[in-house]
Amino acid sequence: MTATTLTERYVAAAMRTVPEKQRADLRAELRASIEDQVDARVGDGEPQGAAEIAVLTELGDPDKLAAGYTDRSLYLIGPRHYLDWWRLLKLLLAIVLPVAAVGVALGQILSGAGVGEVIGSVIATLISVAVNLAFWTTLVFVIVERTGADSGKEFTVWTVDQLPEPGPRGVGFGDMLATLVFLAIAAGAIIWDLTIGFVPPSVTATDAPLSFLNPGLWPWWIAGLFVLMGLEAALAVVVYLVGRWTPPFAIVNAVLALAVAIPALVLLAQGQLLNPDYFPTLVPDDGATVTAIVSVVTGFIFAGVALWDIVDVTIKTVRARR
Repeated sequence: MTATTLTERYVAAAMRTVPEKQRADLRAELRASIEDQVDARVGDGEPQGAAEIAVLTELGDPDKLAAGYTDRSLYLIGPRHYLDWWRLLKLLLAIVLPVAAVGVALGQILSGAGVGEVIGSVIATLISVAVNLAFWTTLVFVIVERTGADSGKEFTVWTVDQLPEPGPRGVGFGDMLATLVFLAIAAGAIIWDLTIGFVPPSVTATDAPLSFLNPGLWPWWIAGLFVLMGLEAALAVVVYLVGRWTPPFAIVNAVLALAVAIPALVLLAQGQLLNPDYFPTLVPDDGATVTAIVSVVTGFIFAGVALWDIVDVTIKTVRARR
């Protein structure tokens, strides 16, 4: 194999991706450049073959060299649109994935699917949706950048108005107050539901109140729930006094959240959390169907609130340690 053959092969490889109208001029320019550099090395006493190999090695990948000649980008999305692409993709994933997961899980549960089938369907859907979102979002930005439809400008122009507000340091009094008010309202609603009821006697045609929760939960299940709510209130006060979330507090919060959510989900699955007479009384024709739908939705609410609470406190704990 001669040095001339190496040069011709390199030039041919570099010209493969060059537009036809530029190819002849660039081929001659590249060949002349290689020959000049080889001659310079040979003039310094380097053997012809070694000089040829050294020059071609320094020039590097012929495709990359050709991209430089034609000012062609070797990336999908350049720095001008990268942040816009990343922000949009994160926003779409944050919105679409939870909605897709809840929708698929709800449909599977209502159709009578088992736990394993529900989990498998949700995972498969999330993977498919995430891949499609990433692909189509990226494709749109690639087309915009490659075709010049953006006129060389960024989609969003940064201004000082976009600077984020500094986050509150520690746990404020408002956080503690909001937690205590929420727990008080929840406890009051439970007591009202079991004693007075949210449906008047005229609707039920009886003198007894029609509670939404199963009356059989009183007293032990309800008492246990009130104990957990009292511990939640105490935790909120302690965290406020300390001024921040710590890992032990986060663990206690997670335990309390799961202690409420898991029994509620088990009772829902057994049909013992909601009053079995509630919807059949209000909707005699479709009571069983409505009860099943509301049970599934309620289960998602319990699971979602517990998960959100655990994740939110974990994030606050990590930020506090920083």
